[in-house]
Amino acid sequence: MMNSRNLSSDPSDRLAPLTDQLRLAVAAYLARFQGSSRDHTESDLRCYLCWCAERGLDPLAARRPHLELYIPVDAGGPPLQALDGVAAVLMSAGFYRTCVIDGLLEHSPAEHVRRPAVPAESPTLGFTHLHFEALLTAARQSPDRCDFALVAMLGLLGLRIFEATGADIADLGEQHGHQVLRVCGKGGKVVLVLLPPAVGRAIDRAIGDRDSGPILLNSRGARMDRHAATRRLRRLADAAGVPITSPHPHMLRHTFVTTMLDAGVDLRDVQLAARHADPRTTMRYDRARKNLDRQPNYILAAYMASGT
Repeated sequence: MMNSRNLSSDPSDRLAPLTDQLRLAVAAYLARFQGSSRDHTESDLRCYLCWCAERGLDPLAARRPHLELYIPVDAGGPPLQALDGVAAVLMSAGFYRTCVIDGLLEHSPAEHVRRPAVPAESPTLGFTHLHFEALLTAARQSPDRCDFALVAMLGLLGLRIFEATGADIADLGEQHGHQVLRVCGKGGKVVLVLLPPAVGRAIDRAIGDRDSGPILLNSRGARMDRHAATRRLRRLADAAGVPITSPHPHMLRHTFVTTMLDAGVDLRDVQLAARHADPRTTMRYDRARKNLDRQPNYILAAYMASGT
């Protein structure tokens, strides 16, 4: 019997021709978003529309059981898959709520769809303090000047990867005597991020004598994207001897949060620095690591050391 994972396998990029009514519904829903939020929402919606097209289902004729089958997670599933399920539910609920508001549907089929619980712990673990120092050293010694800027912007500023790769030289400035970087974050929200001297020097080194264009460049001299950033991070981790399988950019944002908490920064200040809307999000970043550090297995093994 097919389960939700079978039904929600990666769809193709080919969509069946949309009806005028469905095209209007899609446009109306996506118009509520901008920037990276729109990109992510459009991607989630495209996956759902492809899933419907593969099964000959008109999305505007879908019912709650269809959406229950679409959710790509079941009870006890892996944390990352659970987060995918949450994204699917939020997308479908928002899409069909817009359809009801616009009078295309009388009731939303997503109204009583199950909502997977968000894991209390982040599925990502950051670098330890020593590993982060080793990574910074390897990046500083790299012949590619953008490597140090990449690690500094992710790990010392806590930028999301699309924020770091999307930053331009024109976004650098000064505010009340402080060097700052204008960052376009989630939902197109623009914030000014303070640049500590070390990060400012790393960025200045990456820029060199350029006066325009992106701060971070790939090996071909074009704007670095998240794929190139991931490859560079993995090479740097290998060079630094960091024993982590497949490190990725978000681990440095995770490290940004946990390192500040280790340094004694107040949770509220860390929340503001990470630009989390809810302090519980900040706490999730730290909980998994603390749970590992506090495992009673260590105490038992030390207590029984004489017999082992």
